[in-house]
Amino acid sequence: MLEKIDLSLRLARPAYKRRLRVLQSQLHLLGYEVYRRKRPVVIAFEGWDAAGKGSAIKRLTERLDPRGYVVWPIAAPSGDDKDRHYLYRFWRRLPEQGQIAIFDRSWYGRVLVERVEGFCSEAAWKRAYSEINDFERGLADFGAILFKFWMHISQDEQLRRFKERQSIVYKRWKITDEDWRNRGKWEDYETAADEMLLKTSTLIAPWTIVEANDKLHARIRVLDAVVTGLERALD
Repeated sequence: MLEKIDLSLRLARPAYKRRLRVLQSQLHLLGYEVYRRKRPVVIAFEGWDAAGKGSAIKRLTERLDPRGYVVWPIAAPSGDDKDRHYLYRFWRRLPEQGQIAIFDRSWYGRVLVERVEGFCSEAAWKRAYSEINDFERGLADFGAILFKFWMHISQDEQLRRFKERQSIVYKRWKITDEDWRNRGKWEDYETAADEMLLKTSTLIAPWTIVEANDKLHARIRVLDAVVTGLERALD
């Protein structure tokens, strides 16, 4: 599935600036409608390391009322989160009615990193597909508006961004030994991602695959999907 994505898509900066201004203004108004109508919104980001999740989230939230959203950066579980069912830490971070919760990495770690790295059994990650679909169906039945983004880049583009992060001092904190190690398992992660997209893209919670080799195109693609989805959900 991912091999068929057209990563050559580009957006010129003048067009990007125009679209960014319009979409962020629309999203600002929609954020108020989310609050007024008491609809919870859940936005999950997954994708390759250095694919631009952070920069997309930044543009997504720039014009939102800061009282109306929260961003959850998800890392390895610890404390109570580690001792309980893997969905527990996401249940307790779900938004209130009228609020937006953005997850930088999500419950899909069970069928991605935990699967590839062997942090759970094969039976556990295979069972997770139906658990996740049930989890998202329950959210939708409650009235939540769901978005799921897979930020997709090529191996060559990831390598270029890794090297850039190493060479620029203020970006160096973004690159770790674990990033390089994960890159060595690209094919394993791609297989896991393909299966995840196939088994968990549903009518109530479809995946949006974002062509992210060009960051400007990726940011607008995310913003446009959220604006269009909210307009549809809020009628």
